[in-house]
Amino acid sequence: MSKELLLIWLISSFHLISLSTSSNDTSFVFNGFGQANLSLDGSATLLPNGLLQLAKDLQHQMGHVFIKNPIVFSSSKPLSFSTHFVCALVPKPGFESGHGITFVISPSVDFTRAQPTRYLGIFNASTDGSSSSHLFAVELDTVENPDFRETNNNHVGIDVNNPISVASAPASYFSKTEQKNVSINLSSGNPIQVWVDYQGTVLNVSVAPLEADKPSLPLLSRLINLSEIFQTRRLFVGFSAATGTSISFHYLLGWTFSTSRESLQLLDISKLPRVPRPRAEHKKPPSALIIAPSVTFAIIVMAVLAGVYYHRKKKYAEVSEPWEKKFGTHRFSYKSLYIATKGFHKDQFLGRGGFGEVYRGDLPLSKAVAVKRVSHDGEQGMKQFVAEVVSMKSLKHRNLVPLLGYCRRKGELLLVSEYMPNGSLDQHLFDDQSPVLSWSQRLVILKGIASALFYLHTEAEQVVVHRDIKASNVMLDAELNGRLGDFGMARFHNHGGNAATTAAVGTIGYMAPELITMGASTITDVYAFGVFMLEVTCGRKPIEPKMEVEKRYLIKWVCECWKKDSLLDAKDPRLGEEIEIEIELVMKLGLLCTNIVPESRPKMGQVILYLNGNLPLPDFSPYTLGIGSFTPVVVDAALLTVSCNSRNRSAPLVSSSSTIGISNNSLNVVVESQDIGSPSFINFDK
Repeated sequence: MSKELLLIWLISSFHLISLSTSSNDTSFVFNGFGQANLSLDGSATLLPNGLLQLAKDLQHQMGHVFIKNPIVFSSSKPLSFSTHFVCALVPKPGFESGHGITFVISPSVDFTRAQPTRYLGIFNASTDGSSSSHLFAVELDTVENPDFRETNNNHVGIDVNNPISVASAPASYFSKTEQKNVSINLSSGNPIQVWVDYQGTVLNVSVAPLEADKPSLPLLSRLINLSEIFQTRRLFVGFSAATGTSISFHYLLGWTFSTSRESLQLLDISKLPRVPRPRAEHKKPPSALIIAPSVTFAIIVMAVLAGVYYHRKKKYAEVSEPWEKKFGTHRFSYKSLYIATKGFHKDQFLGRGGFGEVYRGDLPLSKAVAVKRVSHDGEQGMKQFVAEVVSMKSLKHRNLVPLLGYCRRKGELLLVSEYMPNGSLDQHLFDDQSPVLSWSQRLVILKGIASALFYLHTEAEQVVVHRDIKASNVMLDAELNGRLGDFGMARFHNHGGNAATTAAVGTIGYMAPELITMGASTITDVYAFGVFMLEVTCGRKPIEPKMEVEKRYLIKWVCECWKKDSLLDAKDPRLGEEIEIEIELVMKLGLLCTNIVPESRPKMGQVILYLNGNLPLPDFSPYTLGIGSFTPVVVDAALLTVSCNSRNRSAPLVSSSSTIGISNNSLNVVVESQDIGSPSFINFDK
């Protein structure tokens, strides 16, 4: 009998030891979130059916959901965990799908410095990937962002202290039946299963549709030492989601988590709440008009309608010629633009340049547009100009202002482009009423415009020489990304050929000195971009006639500061203590691009490598031949000649903000300076 009691005691003790060991593991399961002990912030909302909506269906929102109490991972053994959750990303009708949802592990739930849009509500623009960030995430991202080295808008990534994923792959799962990877559309609105398993130093991430089992092969597998990332073993686990100008509904249906893979509880798919499907709003059809039975009244109405018809026909009259039929899909009706701009009302007015006035317009079932009204006196060259407008519409790059089309009237041309809500860059640089752009924002803008110029010079179907690069021609979208616009002076030519023009056009201060002898080329665009880099970094225009002589010309002033080993004295004083190494690099690169020797300037591909830190600047100094030798192109209206100032000559006769054009047949000057008054156009025929 004593042996039997001893055996029972041993079995009981072993069972208690097993329970004690397993009790060290933390695990939970939520089949819906009605009774979940969670902490919600931002725009995260728990819906009545137990569904979690992580971010509101509005622009620039973010929401977070975390377990209220931190999970204490054992310090006596390597950090490990397994989790399985079901989510759904449902696009909002009328909007592009985005942004994504992330599973997050963090020692803190304070994300007050985080940003929405591409930063997913957990990172910000200054996040640099340093170990001090202490953040791990698995992202399901539905927006492609080249700045983060993303190659498509439907991918899964592993993020460590940085929005740039250490590993990513297009969303797919390994199908047992097909014995291959099958793609998944993250923005389909259908529930998607996600598994994240970490044991030892191996992290595996898998995804699959709701009806599928866990794939036998993970989508991502990466060696990561999370113990080096987190200095504490008290960690919060949860989720984050965000929206930008693109909007999705971000839903979480169920979630199970455990610090041990063996203790992970299974989700009960049958108990998960259903995902709602939003419907596009439909306007009720207008009620039928009641036609008065009176014949007399009908005649009066018909007469009034006929008068209105002829009045409106004259009001909305356009000019159209047979050769424009092939451009039909790129042409807007004047009536649609008139209605969109509320009759070109003063409340829709955006600004005035040397070539016309710009109005905001709101087209039905479309994004906001900007409509530029350009006056012209004749039809000479109009066919070529419209052909180039259509060619510009084919240009596709995230840092170009999309040109949507055109419209023609008698004596007037209307150009339609996408509306940029944050206006032009020069407003933010020179208008005291506008918010000051930080250095990180300015650097993103410079990199974006450099990328756009590289595309125009080398990747577009034809070589595009812009010929008027400056801050006032750079627009800022809703996320303060730079967009190069105003292609009124641009010229196209085939790769390997030369631009079919010797005209020197551009803006005083941005024009390369060889323009008057050699004409425009991609290398003269590089010169203008160099001036533009200095303009953005120093927060001032290239020529300031009212300044003292030594500071009047920006290129010379920056070079002189470098000679005195005080290059940072030339930077915009509003920047404060920023990343000085980057600021000095950009100013030196600006001087390199404005070398008066064209062959010594880098190409835009090299400029991008310099800006991204992928290639060191060449060895040069402020005393290198051609560096800092500013030679502004001057139009002498009295002598009808074009000349170049030497380094020590006086200020140009034309205002520093003037835009000039010199062709073989005439001398054209477009004055945009506010000191002179209203914009005017002067034509001196030879």
